[in-house]
This record gives sequence, C-alpha cells and structure tokens, in this order.
Amino acid sequence: MSHSALPADQVAALAKLLAAPRRISITTHHNPDGDAIGSALALARVLEGAGHRTQVVLPNPAPGNLRWMEGYGEAINHIDHKETAEGAVRGAEVLFCLDFNRADRVQGLEEALRAAPVKVLIDHHRDPDTIFDVVFSDITASSTCQLVYDVAEALGMGGRIDAAAAACLYAGIMTDSGSFRFPSTTPHTHRVAAHLLERGARPQAVYEAIMEDNTIDRLRLTGLALHERLQLLAGGEATLITLSKHDLERFNFVPGDTEGLVNYGLTVRGVRLAAFLVERPDGIKISLRSKGDLPVNEFLAAHFQGGGHANAAGGRSTDSMEATVAKLVAELPAFLGKHRT
Repeated sequence: MSHSALPADQVAALAKLLAAPRRISITTHHNPDGDAIGSALALARVLEGAGHRTQVVLPNPAPGNLRWMEGYGEAINHIDHKETAEGAVRGAEVLFCLDFNRADRVQGLEEALRAAPVKVLIDHHRDPDTIFDVVFSDITASSTCQLVYDVAEALGMGGRIDAAAAACLYAGIMTDSGSFRFPSTTPHTHRVAAHLLERGARPQAVYEAIMEDNTIDRLRLTGLALHERLQLLAGGEATLITLSKHDLERFNFVPGDTEGLVNYGLTVRGVRLAAFLVERPDGIKISLRSKGDLPVNEFLAAHFQGGGHANAAGGRSTDSMEATVAKLVAELPAFLGKHRT
C-alpha cells in the first residue's frame, strides 16, 4: 500500500482534524519496541513542526537500546508519572494510537484512552477494535513506522520528516521487518527506507544503537537460554525456550533483555516453529515465530488468548510454567500436522 492507496475518506477526516493547531497526545503499546517508539516519536516531531502541541505517553519505559531516539526524554511514562500520563491521554483533543489495535494493549492507560474524545489508529495488526474514530489499518505493512511515513506524505507533511524523525522511522521499519527480511518487506518498504536515507537516516548508526547495545547480563541470560533452556519438540519441527522468574532475577533482567530471543530457535535446521515462554508477575508470556505458511497467530488465538501476525504472534497463560508447557507440547503436533505442506 503506497500512501496514495490509504483510504481517501480517512485521510480527509484526519486532514480536517489537523486543520487547526491541536493539543495532541500519542501513545503506543505496553513494553514498547522499536516500531512503537520510532513511530510515536517521529509522528510527534512531524506534528510539532506543523504547529501542533504534542505529548508522547508510554505505558512503561522503553528498553535502554531505544532511548537514543530524538524526543524520548520528553515522553511521559505511566509507571513513573501516573497522573500526568493519564491526564495527557484523557485531555488530548486528538489521541493517536500507534502500533496496537486493542485498548487493553496499553494496560493501565486503558481507561484514560477510552475517555479520549477523538482517537486515531495507525497500525498493522489484525482485527482492530471499533473504538477508533479515524483508522489507518494495513496488515500488509511491514511496520507502523512505514504507515506513519505514508500518512505524513498523504497529509502533505512528508517534508517535515527531518533527519531525527527519519532515524526514528527507519529504526521501526528495520526492527519490525527483521532487518528487511520478513515477508512483509515489499518494494514499497524499500522505497520508504530509501526516502528516509535521503532525509538523513544513517543505517549503520541505527543498527548499532539498537542491535549492538547489550549489557553483559543480557548476553549471559541469552547464553543460559540457548545452552540450558533450549529444547527440540515435535520430532525436531519446533523449539522451545523457557525462562523462569528466577532465571531473570539471576541476570538482573530489565525489559527488552529477552527481545529477539525466540528467533534463535527458528534458526535450528528443520524447525518450522519456535516458542519462547517467560514467567512474568501476571503469568506466562508466550511468543511464537514460524516459517512459511504456518499461522501461529491462529494457534495462539485458539489456545492462549493471543494473536498477532501469521509468522509472529504473542499470547499468555495464567497457568504455571509446567502446565503451560504441557499444554503447548500437547497441542503442537496436531497444529503442525494440519499445516504440513
């Protein structure tokens, strides 16, 4: 979808909303990743340049390797500034909701989000809620950052994407496309990336800032996961990595430390599906990745309150780790068998 293919009525509706200077807040999902942070900060910068007052509000802080992005220091996070964050969301004339499609994805900010008078969705996940007033939802887009670029261009604001905003958008496209290798990477994705380079994004700098910024604890946690917690399932067609609360505490876990861990399992020869289960205070978080036409979002929707993309999805379980693993192991063979080519 090029920016010209965005729904014309939605572009017109948003242009009308933004015709006069507005008080705008921008929020994204809990545990924000590169696409969430990049799209929020870039959009804030573009809208500020167009004369609007903007405030980025995060449900919780970003991982350390994403905090270099221009504007992160001015973002408010709900964990540390509860009342200010909720006030900014509730009191915005226009609330942009980026990189999530359901109100519960913002966790503690959900009530404030629902109270916001006008909500604009820019997202690439399936089956969005019906609570949004203006909607740009495209599941074929590589990333929300790609859609933000398209929306900015469609509004005639593309020229306001400076080097800092371009770096933010490039970061989100790079991370959500798996460094331009996932099937969602299209010619349009590369064209957008090329335009961002022309505006000043520097691929090497963005890659180094995000992908080569490990603490020693994070590397050691990865080592534990691969050496002691990785196992083969389903006759070698699947892998599983589990990390307990104790494992995380042992290596001084901070959010973001397990980002991308599930992908290692998918690199094992013969594997079609990789699973990663981690113990969190509110239950077991489940991440699945797959190759080919293996819709892990359907598997998680059926068994683990989840969803997402066909090859990358997440779910959760309130059972113990043992019970969750047992259920996963029991259900996987039938799912893999059903989708064997």
